[in-house]
Parts: sequence; structure tokens; C-alpha cells
Amino acid sequence: MSIGEMLAATVPMARTLNLEFLETTPERAVVSLPDQSEYHNHVGGPHAGAMFTLGESASGAIVLAAFGDQLSRAVPLAVSAEIAYKKLAMGAVTATATLGRPAVEVVAELDAGGRPEFPVAIAIQRADGAVTGEMTVLWTLRPNG
Repeated sequence: MSIGEMLAATVPMARTLNLEFLETTPERAVVSLPDQSEYHNHVGGPHAGAMFTLGESASGAIVLAAFGDQLSRAVPLAVSAEIAYKKLAMGAVTATATLGRPAVEVVAELDAGGRPEFPVAIAIQRADGAVTGEMTVLWTLRPNG
């Protein structure tokens, strides 16, 4: 089962919005939100809440790809999130997430008994490539027990 399939199976909101997990690697995750009128805002583009969920889902996908081998000893949790809406989004939008800190550094902090925090940067773009939103989700790996 791919990470995208796993997220769709375990996160009902990802299924509800019909998110499409296009690429999921430890280096980047790309997730698309199809153009769906039931999730439009008052100007006919994707609702801000749908775009937030898109970005947060892309961040979760890269976290699982980068740290999935740590799940037996730590649970990934979002600590905080910030989003900026830059341009009007119309039609389908795509979120691209990248880790803001090297994964080996995060794992080393976990190995040393810490509870590492790390940012994930997300760019949300419409089909013409224009960046309509920028988001940062701060994640932690909370050790089990």
C-alpha cells in the first residue's frame, strides 16, 4: 500500500476532498485537490479550508515517507501550522511539500532521547504554475511511552 493510499484509508478528510497523492518520497510530496464545486468559496475557487487540508495532507505524506521507519518508537504530530493565501486559486490546485530540516538530523535528535521538531514547507499552485498559497506545518516526533 502506498503512503497516499494509506492516508486516504486512515484520514477521512483526505477521502472526502478526493485528494490525489501524485508523488510521495522522503524528499518531497505532491498532492492535488481536484476542482470540485461542492468545495468552492464565494468566488468560485477552492475554499480556504480545503486548501489548508491539501497542504496539511502533503506535509503528512512527506513526514510518513521520511520517518515511516520510526513509527514503532515515535508518533508524528502536527504542532502548529501557518498559511498565507497569495493569489486567487481557481480550478485544481497542487501542494508540494518539502522538509525544512534534514531527516538524519531529526532522527539523531530522537536517538539522543529528544522530541525533535521540524518544519515542512508547502507551496500551493494552480495549473498555470502561479503560487496561490504558502504554508508551513511544524511537526514533532513524540517518543512512545
